[in-house]
Amino acid sequence: MDASALPTLNSCHGNLKERIYSRVRPDMIRIEEEINRLLISDIPLISVIGRYIMGSGGKRLRPLLMILGSRLCGYSGTNDAPLAVVFEFVHAATLLHDDVVDHAEIRRNRPAANTIWGNPAVVLVGDFLYSKSIQMAVGYQDIRILEILLDATTRMSEGEVLQLIHSDDLEISETEYLQVITRKTAVLIGAACRVGAIFGGGGSAEEKALGDYGHNLGISFQLIDDTLDFTGETKELGKPVGNDIQEGKATLPLIHALRNAKPAERKRLLQIFSSDVITENEAAELRNVVIRTGGIDYTHELASRHAMEAREALSIFPDGPVKEILVDIAEYVIYRRT
Repeated sequence: MDASALPTLNSCHGNLKERIYSRVRPDMIRIEEEINRLLISDIPLISVIGRYIMGSGGKRLRPLLMILGSRLCGYSGTNDAPLAVVFEFVHAATLLHDDVVDHAEIRRNRPAANTIWGNPAVVLVGDFLYSKSIQMAVGYQDIRILEILLDATTRMSEGEVLQLIHSDDLEISETEYLQVITRKTAVLIGAACRVGAIFGGGGSAEEKALGDYGHNLGISFQLIDDTLDFTGETKELGKPVGNDIQEGKATLPLIHALRNAKPAERKRLLQIFSSDVITENEAAELRNVVIRTGGIDYTHELASRHAMEAREALSIFPDGPVKEILVDIAEYVIYRRT
């Protein structure tokens, strides 16, 4: 396989990125090969849309974490890749469905799949990816793995509904918002790590430790996403800056700003956020208030605390190369720019 076609782990911390990627490159190749193999369907449109969303530059973080988790618990074979891809298929399905719900036009610097093939086709292919992931997991004949996967997908669906309930809701509390991102992001990452522990032969203590690692890593990952929506660049993010604002999502930087803004600023934030159409100048004005009131710093600090908790969860494992990679990934999440 051409190495240039592989997704990369992006980070503004160049040395960290290279250190991680140099160690996981063989696993990334195996993940890509399994994705390509498993996307084959008798219905051509399924393969076309599936390959489009899978080929748009994803980090493959979830399958990679499942593989690393299994290795940390003692697995040394090669039968882990198909199970790892289960988590990428579930993730891709959520992206397809999210883009339909959010009326998204851009995903990872390319037109969103729904803008090319339409909402019905994209929703149905998302359903296929969900079903395919369960079918793949069943093949491993481990009821515990199935329980974790099904619990994760159920809680993710709850997260989608919670987010819908709080759409255009500037009264959402920090606690409520953390519930949303826990279900939407942290649950699947935590499940990938827990399944890795089970597949690798770890016991309940190892499963809990890796689950805690993935849970905190997932929250940290999403919180950094929240900050990048205000401070990133469109080319880096693969979607318009301020996309969450345009879609009526009050993320933690804005929630914090509303708590700490002066009355006049708060009134203006509410006015901009409640507009049917937010102009570029209004979005820039909103971003400036969020930054000035400490919304970015507050969110980054919380993300850093969760990343630290992720690293601390690994303390039950002896030091070694795989543990070092997982620790580096927790740091990468904080420094990344995409």
